[in-house]
Amino acid sequence: MSRITTVTFETANDEQKALLEAIQQKLGMVPNFLKIFANSPSALRAFLGLHAIAGEGSLDLQTRERIALVVAQENSCEYCVSAHTAIGRKAGLTGAEMEANRAGTSQDAKAAVAVKLARALVEHQGDITTADLVEARNAGYTDSDIVEIITHVGMTLLTTILGKASRVEIDFPKVGL
Repeated sequence: MSRITTVTFETANDEQKALLEAIQQKLGMVPNFLKIFANSPSALRAFLGLHAIAGEGSLDLQTRERIALVVAQENSCEYCVSAHTAIGRKAGLTGAEMEANRAGTSQDAKAAVAVKLARALVEHQGDITTADLVEARNAGYTDSDIVEIITHVGMTLLTTILGKASRVEIDFPKVGL
């Protein structure tokens, strides 16, 4: 059971209900972590806005999910590992690839560098080395791409913190840490 109220359609005020309905329409469901976010409509709008804008960047969906998987694993969030495993599968990632991502690498050479950088960002709380940046640039990532990698790490850290603090109920096929 969640330690923070899970806002439902039945308990939502008008503002919360409108946000939940928009999410339901877009995703076909409202994940429990977004129902937790809905306690603060402004926080939910901020997250949804950042998520939408970050999704417009140069990183493909598979790379974004690889990053989310390594960050969720590094931050020990079972909810996020479960969610991003389901989303990663829909994005075309194999089970072996997602296991590699959670371990800090990838079967794809370029993506492996992004996943490694994401892991380093979490492990070192952003205090990465120049060598980490040089490796990313040598793999073909531009400074714009690197900022996007950092953004996706930050978004996933936010959701892992929310998931762990609230102990949100997992509403995806459960994947253990």
